[in-house]
Amino acid sequence: MKAAREAAGDRKDRPKLLAVTVLTSFDQATLREIGMSDPIESRAVALACLAKRAGMDGAVCSAHEARAIRRACGPKFIILIPGVRPSKGAANDQSRIATPAEAVRAGANYLVVGRPITAAPNPRSAVSAIVDEMKSALQ
Repeated sequence: MKAAREAAGDRKDRPKLLAVTVLTSFDQATLREIGMSDPIESRAVALACLAKRAGMDGAVCSAHEARAIRRACGPKFIILIPGVRPSKGAANDQSRIATPAEAVRAGANYLVVGRPITAAPNPRSAVSAIVDEMKSALQ
């Protein structure tokens, strides 16, 4: 990965490479089931730091770990937060979710919002409500 990044140089138009830390569908019990006993936050931070040292541009993490990752990896490290649900949205298979406003306040550069839009009776209205929630966090 680092070689690919170096080959692309510091061009602003090159693809950004992000590493996944701990899936938002995982909870502490799931982490233990796969042999990891440390708390989710410390595991996610360790993985993000490893990704940064390997030359990645950022990480995918839940809003619950985003602030700690930002402190550890710095302001230029990209943070993408999946598992974003509107305040009245269903969690579905996600264990560690956040509202759009919570994700923005946690320091997300990008949000992943899927089912709350694709499963909405009116996707355009769902997007508008999500954008309004994001804007509220920036005021």
